[in-house]
Amino acid sequence: MGKHRLFSLVDDLRERSIGSDHLFYSEIGSFCHDGTPYALPRFLFLGPGADDSPVRIAIFAGIHGDEPETTEAALEFLRRLSENPERARGYQLFVYPVCNPTGLEDGTRHSRGGVDLNREFWQASRQPEVYYLERELGVLAFQGVISLHADDTADGVYAFVRGATLTEALARPAIAAAEKYLPRATGEVIDNFPARDALICNHCYDGILTHPAELRPVPFEIIFETPNLAPSHLQVEATVAALDRILEEYRPFLAIGQGL
Repeated sequence: MGKHRLFSLVDDLRERSIGSDHLFYSEIGSFCHDGTPYALPRFLFLGPGADDSPVRIAIFAGIHGDEPETTEAALEFLRRLSENPERARGYQLFVYPVCNPTGLEDGTRHSRGGVDLNREFWQASRQPEVYYLERELGVLAFQGVISLHADDTADGVYAFVRGATLTEALARPAIAAAEKYLPRATGEVIDNFPARDALICNHCYDGILTHPAELRPVPFEIIFETPNLAPSHLQVEATVAALDRILEEYRPFLAIGQGL
């Protein structure tokens, strides 16, 4: 399989980070598959006034390699932030745009190791991608975790809401913001779970990418889904709009936590 074009977008954004006061690039771990090296990239975006802030939000994309729109949306979100950093005032944003590099390269849901990585978390997995991401989740103790997905069975955008009690208050306006580009999902059952108004509350599959169960205080956790059969550019715009709205809606809680 040839190198996916999105790896070039990662490289472009990495170049943009050089000399930036807000955008920083690193790799959280590397591994080899059949002699070919791979790494998991991480971008850190420090919004104005966030240098010493303990508030950290994580955004994960591309855990399924056949959902490239999630990776593109995460990168586009960062690109726009780099042009207007005020949109991230008070935030430390850790963005993992390619959580499954071999799957992205192959265009497959599974990694080249033959597993769905999003069923492997916190289950003593031997997959290197899971190990490195679990380490980030455990060490950095995020206040919020946002996972981006694209569902080929959905007729619109929807979200799983888990964790802190404020999560639903963040997800509802995020869905509303995304509706500028794509409709919200309909039905009382979405992705095999009971749903109401495009939200699935306190239900999910085992082994998904999530915060450590013992983490306290419990962070908010949103799994944002776009309809994978919709035009790619609309999925990207809908996702970026949702991410922007989550930051906007969480800012009052952030201010309380900082004593502002």
